[in-house]
Formats: sequence, C-alpha cells, structure tokens
Amino acid sequence: MWFVEQQLVVRRGDVVGCCELVECRNRHVVGRGRRGKVFVIPKNLGNNYFTVADSVKTGGALAALQTLGETGQETSGSAATSASQLPAIQAAIAKGANALIVSATDPTALCPTLKQAMARGITVVTYDSDAPTCRNLFINQASTSAIGTSEVDLLAKDIHDSGEVGIVSAAASAPNQNTWIGFMKQELKKYPKMKLVSIVYGNDDPTTATQVTSGLLQHYPHLAGIISPTTVGIVAAAGVLDTAQYRGKVALTGLGTPLSMKKFVDDGTVTAFELWDPAKLGYLAAYAAVNLASKTITAASGQTFTAGKLGSFTIGSGNSVLLGPPQVFDKANIAQFNF
Repeated sequence: MWFVEQQLVVRRGDVVGCCELVECRNRHVVGRGRRGKVFVIPKNLGNNYFTVADSVKTGGALAALQTLGETGQETSGSAATSASQLPAIQAAIAKGANALIVSATDPTALCPTLKQAMARGITVVTYDSDAPTCRNLFINQASTSAIGTSEVDLLAKDIHDSGEVGIVSAAASAPNQNTWIGFMKQELKKYPKMKLVSIVYGNDDPTTATQVTSGLLQHYPHLAGIISPTTVGIVAAAGVLDTAQYRGKVALTGLGTPLSMKKFVDDGTVTAFELWDPAKLGYLAAYAAVNLASKTITAASGQTFTAGKLGSFTIGSGNSVLLGPPQVFDKANIAQFNF
C-alpha cells in the first residue's frame, strides 16, 4: 500500500494543520493505508504491443499494480500521436493521479504537461519511449545501442552483408525510434556494401505502414532488406513481403511480438527478428512507479528496488532502469513464446 513517512492523511474537505485545502489537494500525498491512483498511458490503445505490456491477463503493468494493491487504469488515444495521447495525460492529472506511466509519443509536445504534473508532486515514469527532460525515471526495455546495432547485424546476416536497405519506422518524432536508427547508421559503417537508401514512417498505424512499405519497394526495386524497429511496422511490412514476388528476395527484420510474427517466420518471409518481453517491461515500470511515488526510493543512480517476480533492479545513469538484453526469435524458438 502507498504511504509517505511523516505525512498526515489528507482527505477531500479536510484542512490539516497549516495546509490550505487547495494546497493539500495538489500535494498528491497518499497516507498510510490508502490506495494510489496510477495511470498507464501507452502511445495508443489497440496496439497489441501495449496490450501485452499493460494488461492484467498478460502479467503487465496493471497486473503488477493489482499485486501491489494499487488502483491502476490504462488510458490513451486511438492514434500514436501527441495530439491523441496528450488529452489522456491531462485527464489523468485532473482525476488526481499519484503516478503516470507514459510511453512518450513526442517529448516536445508532452513535456510541458508532464512537467506540470511533476511540479504538483505526481511521479512520472516513462517506459518503452522516453521523455528525458520531464520524467523521474525511465524504464528502458533493452540497451539502446544493442537494439540498433543488433538489428543491423541480423539483416546483414540475411543479405550477406550487401545491398540496399530501407527502414520502416514509427513516427518521425518518436524518440526511441530515432535513437535506435542513430545506432543503426553507426553499425552500417561496418558493412560498406550495405547502403541505407530511405527511412519511411508508418506512424504505428497498420494501413499507413503498409502503404509506406509498398512505396519503398516501388521506389527501390533492387531493395535487399528492410528493418522495422516497431511491432506495428514489422507486421505490416511482413504482410507486404509475404508474396511470391518478395518472399525470400527481400529480407525483413526488426522488433516484433512472436505471436504476430510466427506465420511469417514459418513461411520463410522472415528469418529472425527480436524484442524483449513487453509484459515484463510494463510490470517493471509499475513497480518502479509505486516505489518512487511512495518514497521507498528516489531516482538516484545506484539505488535498488525489488520488482516482485522479476527480482532486484538498480537505477543506472540518466535516472534509468534496464530490463535486460533483447531476445532474438527465429524458427527454432518462436513457438516457445506466447505474447
């Protein structure tokens, strides 16, 4: 349960000590024995990746909050844009959130509101996609550099270190995508016969991602391979490539969930791709948010906390926590995973 040491319980309608009513409400202090309100705000709803990361059924963030006895709610917009996500953040603050767990669509657009939340004493934890200047802690799904470099290495193996390469990203403003792509560009320098010819953006929308993948193939008829570092984009790209015209001729890798990608691995459209367990990411983010909001820990580097069944984690540089290394999925192991 939530508590803050040496704080008095503040209830609506009460004035405690010298604290004026409005000031008390804005402190977001939760007394001993009271449940906290935690809002999980992914980039968008209806995205299978975030459904896995957040839901009770999969053992994600809401499952962790349930285990901790806290009140949790997933909320966001229908599109992976700041215009769609921002109203959900604002509504959560208005509803008296104690903590926000946010996958940032666009830090520039979200930060003014997230900074206001922090100024009111609301804990802000980012997961999956960071907003470095307006959060208390970031839960990083895997080493940022490892994600970018390993995807290039997987593709290089598929296309024998040679050929034109395209990237099907999510939104042009997505910080995680841009950071990973930055490391991809660095890794491509190790493969002088591989050339990055274009980056296109599907905005984590299946229809848009399908369209931009088709356009990429039309503009570059000699394309050897595609990297899509987004679970929506890679499924859309695989759907385009899953034909006699492209299967086995244009390679594809990136970040995907095993259940959504299994058919494409089984039929040879995709050889290998990678990800982490999104449910564990959400679970870890929820434990971190509760520990921070209850003042059990601060976000200082070197502090440790236990995240239930996942064990102990240490806060690293940049006020971040690393879930672990990415997992590669291929025909040999994909049937072992159920997310």
